[in-house]
Amino acid sequence: MDRAALVRQLRLGSGLVLLTFVATHMLNHALGLVSLDAAAAGRSVFLGFWRSWPGTVLLYGSFLTHLALVLWAIYQRRSLRLPRWEQVRLALGLAMPFLLVPHIAGTRIIADLTGVEDTYPRVVLQLWLHPANGVVQFILLAIAWTHGCMGVHFWLKFRPWYPRVATLLGSLALLLPVLALIGYLDMGWSLDRLMAGGVSFEELHGPETEAMMNLQGAWQGALIGAFAAATVLAFGMRPVRTWWLHRRGAVFLTYPDGRRVAIPPGTTVLEASRAAGIPHASLCGGRGRCSTCRIRLGPGYERLAPPSAAEAKVLQRVGAAPNVRLACQLRPTVDLEVTPLLPPTASPADGFVRPAYSQGQEQDIAIMFADLRGFTQFSEHRLPYDVVFVLNRYFAMTGEAIARSGGHLDKFIGDGIMALYGLTTRPQRACLDALRGAVELAGALDALNRALAGELREPLRLGIGDHVGRVIVGELGHGTARQLTAIGDAVNTASRLETLTKDYTCQLVVSEDLARRARVDLSAFPAHEVAVRGRTTAMRIYSIARAEDLKPLLAAAESTNGARRERVPAAAAAGEGE
Repeated sequence: MDRAALVRQLRLGSGLVLLTFVATHMLNHALGLVSLDAAAAGRSVFLGFWRSWPGTVLLYGSFLTHLALVLWAIYQRRSLRLPRWEQVRLALGLAMPFLLVPHIAGTRIIADLTGVEDTYPRVVLQLWLHPANGVVQFILLAIAWTHGCMGVHFWLKFRPWYPRVATLLGSLALLLPVLALIGYLDMGWSLDRLMAGGVSFEELHGPETEAMMNLQGAWQGALIGAFAAATVLAFGMRPVRTWWLHRRGAVFLTYPDGRRVAIPPGTTVLEASRAAGIPHASLCGGRGRCSTCRIRLGPGYERLAPPSAAEAKVLQRVGAAPNVRLACQLRPTVDLEVTPLLPPTASPADGFVRPAYSQGQEQDIAIMFADLRGFTQFSEHRLPYDVVFVLNRYFAMTGEAIARSGGHLDKFIGDGIMALYGLTTRPQRACLDALRGAVELAGALDALNRALAGELREPLRLGIGDHVGRVIVGELGHGTARQLTAIGDAVNTASRLETLTKDYTCQLVVSEDLARRARVDLSAFPAHEVAVRGRTTAMRIYSIARAEDLKPLLAAAESTNGARRERVPAAAAAGEGE
């Protein structure tokens, strides 16, 4: 295991130990809802483990390890420009030791050094009779619990199963501190009733001498001073390290917008982006877990040190190409061109394997456009409800037809459809599927006409255009309007072919390019030479009166050509570097 992976495991493991301690502490408080005696009995079990030698080593070892790793991470950071959630989590983590020290000094340290047992009545009375102290301790528990739950959330949120249990875990995370608070209040009221019944403060609280208070204050001051010094040292040494690294020479990173950022060697690309104010996705906070910070590198990436085992594992999970790295892990030693592959608004789902075409790439695909004929006149004499009903039936049947033929439904355009074929298959297979999709669409329309025969004055008609060509495929748009689509001349040409079905009074127009690449002989159908905007030469097309007339030709092509539904190589389908 490399050093970075070991550090992450230590930080995660120590954090889980501390979170477990806080959870058992709050469960113990929650027993106060039963009775003060039940809470005291639970405390004996709680202390039986955490104050045993193994429990003590585990708890305080985890606390010191976690704190040291946090301060070390602060020291190593080149920039403190962090997302808001990271700022909150860091502030909560640094506040905890200063709030925790008075509680440790008043319980564990006093108990170990003087032999005075910190019973539940003693501890609760100290807080109950001094409400300000009680508020501080509740804030401490809330901060520790929130900090730990945030850590668990950002650790698990990239697991595929996590969304299914996130609501349940969130409810439990909210319920436990509420029960703990109510349990504490109930114990405080119980102590009030006992003292009102004649039980003295000394019987409930036990001895408290000036020497004990001085001892507690001395330890409290020493520990707070030590934590404060360590925190100041971690922040104060950052400029010194940056100065030292600058002496070794700057490395320049060039971003897609032309911005050039100079960084000292040893700085991660994610830190460089943040220091320069360049938005950069990183849902896990730069811990190398989510992969949302991944970048594509330009020439020269071969001279970089290879990824660590932990980084390589994450890159393999998303099917990254060789020139794709994690910005939070890569510390460039040479000048580089870097391109963030995900938007700053990336979601946890982006941390899993995604095909390359969703990120944007040039690709040969088949494009189909289809449009209803005469639907405008049909809708003019119908109630809005009837129009919506018929359109939804049409969209459902045609969408299923496209899926059956191996296509991707790109969008509905009014009463028209755009579909893509070949996103994950070879061009020949894509062209055959596009022709089969036209047959499936025609069959779906016939079925719809039969189903609505009593509602329609005349059957619905359909015009379809099929073409193949090189286009740019990628997810375009913003927010909820973001979708996978294709842009390019081939898309415009396919749309133009669909409109030509009106001129040739046919159901389907197919480009010769698509027929040739599908290896389907369409010479039996009328051929035409047409001028298409954007092309310098005339384009040869075939007009087919009924798309279903292609069925025997497609069956023959499938059997003789042996076109398989062969997937494109993994590097092209899932990698982002090509």
